[in-house]
Amino acid sequence: MLSSEVVLITGAAGKIGSSTAIEIAKNNGKLILSDISNQDLIILKEKIVKYTKKENIFLIKSDVTTTEGIENLIFESKKHFSKITSAIHCAYPRSTQWGKSFEEIKLDLLSQDFKSQLGGAIIFSQKIIDHFLKEGGGKLVHISSIQGIGAPKFEHYENTNMNSPIEYSAIKAGIISITKWLAKYYKNKNIRVNCISPGGIYDSQPEVFVNKYRKSCTNIGLLEPIDISGMIVYLISDNARSINGQNLILDDGWSL
Repeated sequence: MLSSEVVLITGAAGKIGSSTAIEIAKNNGKLILSDISNQDLIILKEKIVKYTKKENIFLIKSDVTTTEGIENLIFESKKHFSKITSAIHCAYPRSTQWGKSFEEIKLDLLSQDFKSQLGGAIIFSQKIIDHFLKEGGGKLVHISSIQGIGAPKFEHYENTNMNSPIEYSAIKAGIISITKWLAKYYKNKNIRVNCISPGGIYDSQPEVFVNKYRKSCTNIGLLEPIDISGMIVYLISDNARSINGQNLILDDGWSL
């Protein structure tokens, strides 16, 4: 389904990024895998080579929180495969403040998170779409969240050491707005920009949280990465050519 695709994934070693990379390999797409850790990328490649040839995978360590890092990533990717047809921006950089309570937030680190996550998403979009325009088109997928479409269910976090940061909600709501803005701004350019808003993904959360979360859903509860990556593969395929500027909510009914 993706035999003509050369797909760049930022944050490729994360849960969503790695699952998406595997699914793209299974569908015959070429992969450019980017993350801040070389070792994590090497481990990921070892998982993927059972589904595709080694020459179909290009690993590149990069920091997408800077303009220079983004530009170098795109430059090296083009040098290796000559083009990029799709990009999935999964990078999730966080400051040392991330996860603190609302009452503990400090402005300097708050600014860092907005710059690296929201600002980084905007500049990554700017640079990759510039490449798409030169190539005659392309597909871009951003990752938002159910926290970007509504307030958290704070009762789920009671009796745990977990919380849902206010900056996370603000950033993810911003990602949805960026997606719609870009899709409309680049109309008639053969550019498609969409985003995914996943529900919570299982990551060894406390049982009390898992059970409360499940009661707000319809069939599954917390998701597995494959529940997200399959939709991303669909979005960059020709089967989704009519989908543009959309935020697809994958949450097993959590938001109902």
